Amino acid sequence: MTTVFLSGSRRISRLNRAVRDRVQNIIDQDFNIVLGDASGADKSLQQFLAEKQYRNVTVFCAGNDCRHNLGRWPTRRVSVDSPLKGREFYAQKDRKMADEADYGLVVWDGKSYGSMSNVFELAKRGKHIVVYHSPTRAFIRVTKPEDVRIVLRFMDPDDYISIAKKYNINKHLEDLQLAPQGRLNL
Repeated sequence: MTTVFLSGSRRISRLNRAVRDRVQNIIDQDFNIVLGDASGADKSLQQFLAEKQYRNVTVFCAGNDCRHNLGRWPTRRVSVDSPLKGREFYAQKDRKMADEADYGLVVWDGKSYGSMSNVFELAKRGKHIVVYHSPTRAFIRVTKPEDVRIVLRFMDPDDYISIAKKYNINKHLEDLQLAPQGRLNL
């Protein structure tokens, strides 16, 4: 059965009609859904799925406790190396979801490097992704690794620099077997 990894930025606390319609399309096709337990988009996606009483959902959690599971769905706890903290702590859970998914839907604020990390992880695995860029209300399709560059073009240059410091974008482009880019040469 087809599995979709839903994720998004923690700064996004509401889903607009366009995103809800996309998720409804996933529901209508009776796909399995894997998603995380964070506040923001994860919680908003959970709330929508719970309102729809959709059952084909698994919530992934890093460590021992789930932060949010609004639909009381089955959970998958991902063991995390104990010294890890912050984004890298939760990234291990996200990599497991990327492994299991056939597709991804990422609701992105254009700033979150966690959401961008999910795009890279899915692309590395050859998965098709739809990224919803909330500032422009645009859906961006990523069907091949080089399409990740299209997503990066939606970033404000200052945000790109900020993310590049935390999350080595050139290294991840290399992992996709794409030549690294200059920070504004997208």
